[in-house]
Amino acid sequence: MTGLSGGGAELPLAGVRVVDLCRGGAELASRVLGDLGADVVRIEPAGTLDAPGRAPGTDVRHETHNFNKRALALDLASAGGRERLLGLLATSDIVIEGLDEPLPGHLGLDAGEFRSRFPALVVVSVTDFGRSGPYRDWAGTDAVHAALAGFLSRSGLPGWPPLLPPAALPTQSSALVAAWSALLAHHNRLVTGVGDDVEVSVFESTVQVIDPGYGMAGSATSGIPTSDGPRGRPAAGHLYPVFRCADGYVRLCILKPRQWRAVFEWMGRPARFADPALADMSRRFAIADVLHPAIGRLLAHRKRDEVAAELQRLGIPAAAVLDLTGVLRADHFAARRTFTGVATPEGEMLVPDCLLGIDGHRAGLRTPAPRAGESVAEPAGEPAGESAGEPPDGGAPGDRPPAVAGPDAAGTTEPPAAPAPPAPQAPPAPRRPLDGLRVLDLGVIVVGGESGRLLADMGAEVIKIESAAFPDGSRQSLTVEPISPVFAWGNRNKASLGLDLRHPRGRALFLELARQSDVVLSNFKPGTMEKLGLGVAELHRVNPRLVVADSSAFGADGPWGDWLGYGPLVRAATGISLLWRDDTSDDPDGLAGDPGGFADASTIYPDHVAARVAAIGVLALLVRRRSTGRGGTVSVAQAEVILGQNPDLYAAASLGRADGSQRHAPRGVYPCGGDDEWVVVDARDSADWHRLAVVIGGPSLAADPRFATTQDRLARSEEIDELIAAWTRLRPPRAAASELQAAGVPAGMMLRLTELLDDEHLRARGAFRTARHPLIPRPMPSENTPAHFRNIPDVELRPAPMLGEHTRRIARELLGLDEGEIERLVDEGVLQETTPSTH
Repeated sequence: MTGLSGGGAELPLAGVRVVDLCRGGAELASRVLGDLGADVVRIEPAGTLDAPGRAPGTDVRHETHNFNKRALALDLASAGGRERLLGLLATSDIVIEGLDEPLPGHLGLDAGEFRSRFPALVVVSVTDFGRSGPYRDWAGTDAVHAALAGFLSRSGLPGWPPLLPPAALPTQSSALVAAWSALLAHHNRLVTGVGDDVEVSVFESTVQVIDPGYGMAGSATSGIPTSDGPRGRPAAGHLYPVFRCADGYVRLCILKPRQWRAVFEWMGRPARFADPALADMSRRFAIADVLHPAIGRLLAHRKRDEVAAELQRLGIPAAAVLDLTGVLRADHFAARRTFTGVATPEGEMLVPDCLLGIDGHRAGLRTPAPRAGESVAEPAGEPAGESAGEPPDGGAPGDRPPAVAGPDAAGTTEPPAAPAPPAPQAPPAPRRPLDGLRVLDLGVIVVGGESGRLLADMGAEVIKIESAAFPDGSRQSLTVEPISPVFAWGNRNKASLGLDLRHPRGRALFLELARQSDVVLSNFKPGTMEKLGLGVAELHRVNPRLVVADSSAFGADGPWGDWLGYGPLVRAATGISLLWRDDTSDDPDGLAGDPGGFADASTIYPDHVAARVAAIGVLALLVRRRSTGRGGTVSVAQAEVILGQNPDLYAAASLGRADGSQRHAPRGVYPCGGDDEWVVVDARDSADWHRLAVVIGGPSLAADPRFATTQDRLARSEEIDELIAAWTRLRPPRAAASELQAAGVPAGMMLRLTELLDDEHLRARGAFRTARHPLIPRPMPSENTPAHFRNIPDVELRPAPMLGEHTRRIARELLGLDEGEIERLVDEGVLQETTPSTH
């Protein structure tokens, strides 16, 4: 994947204008759209562009969240400022805002007047808890959202207090949900001519994206839902063990039988581990207290990077556990040009360049964030939406025009001119934005399953293609049902075609389906599709309108390009695992497979986030295809998703700054009344501290000069923590959080995943709906839409398929095969199906 300098690719959102009224982490949402080519105009409060604190290099967050944007300083409290913004909105397609009240109110309009004036505009509001529900006025921070969303309850080690996760995972993840939701509404508008009001909640996004209790989980969980885990922090170190080396740590993921066989050979075929039954992952987990120390002794005197490279050469998934500086210096990221230098008064700042690749190029940094005192031109007044009209053939977005009806379509180079977008009409009945699109889903496990599921939820016809010889790893399960809830959550609303892609006839049938389809998804080891004869060049030869998306752990090139990868290895290689560590519970012998107190083994990150990044890229290319008739490619590396999602973390490290996880005090997890009950308190500034002090100690504590400034409170953080804990111990967590929030203090009770279903706010907001699967006896609470839309309905809840459940229907209806040929191909194993006897 190369950079975009020197011409590069045609970015898919060129011609789309986005107005950025975000505050905080939501700035990443508009930056991602800017990375993809949108003209993003950031509205700054008057005077901020000239403020000393906005000098380049001094505000890392501003620099990393606002490249590829222009800025316009406006005073929205003045009539002149409001009029200028109204004029800008008239030439814009999307607004992303995080204002204290809805946008119309800031412009002196009621909702009806605003919609009458801007019927085609998509407005995305990003707030902590949404604009309705019991918590709508609560103050949120990353720590508070971690507590409320359930993943704090699983973060940490058994028997120890929960551990706050590093970085700004909730707000940065919700920003990507906002970008995905904005594109969904924009794509709908290109069909209907009508915009949308979209509401994204950081709380609900965190529930969906990080450690979801009612969603896909890693293959090491063997199909057991995350919500079925223990009440306390799970003992998960054995799943993805970390071992000490002479100069650091290395993490292994030994999941598949062939991976275990490679480990056994590497260990020298020790007799005590020769039992063939150990090919079963659960059998190995059962003897981790013996197996892992034996592995650890072989690694203790070896160098970390050499070990990781050697094991990967042997087919054993492994990665060095790097710190942030190690990430910045890693040969792999240097080879892939993952970081770009930006000049600052403090020296060169290294910025993660992008979240994804488009058409083989990085969709990354083109222009730096607006500088202090910079003169920013008023945006030109082109009419909104000129970049995207009806499909070239004038049909619905998923219609396949005659140009792709046969192989000769590859010669088409000049698509017909696109007509103007439809004129705004009365609000249409809610529709799913991807109705009419067909997706061939070769994705596996979490990232692959989720990418296809996101498209299926939004109306696409998604055909999951797999074979009995190479089934999706998420199908493996220790549950008694023939299909696990974990697989069912990630593959709802899909059909299944059993097809042997290694057979020439199977390959030909896949290409015939590709000719009739819009999107192909895969997340195999890089090079696999090419070995199957299904690389991008071949797919585009058959159908130049195809959008082809692939994802991998570390990207398709660079020193780690052919490495086996899983989410835990990606976290290790990007510095997240080392930050997600409890130093007070060190296990020097590694008996639990967890030396150094690594506390991230049970989490599911960045899998769900990476799936949304892939979906964003796919939808952006579908937007471009409407005006050009041409497909394209999307490439996602999970490692670069983590880097691009948390750019300020790495940029600050490149300037020699600390990771910034403790910039204010108090901030922590405090014990409450009951067994293993906790509340998070996160005072952002002196005003929050004053309010907190009044609640827990009265005016005298609030006036205590020992705690007057941020530096004072950081220096006396242990003393403050004791004062807070003395107050929280006397209260249940919900009561403590509610009392503090009533005073304006950011606080949140630690909810367990099973408690989310009954949470009053999530219930009021309709965050979950109950699905039922004919092969799963229990009800399945399932996530709803990614945001609250006015013109997009709730998701369908059609059950996930058994392998090959729809093979005959697809062969008959889409491939045009008669019953005799279908029967022959089934007998030969080219087509595969599930029969009642295999249930």
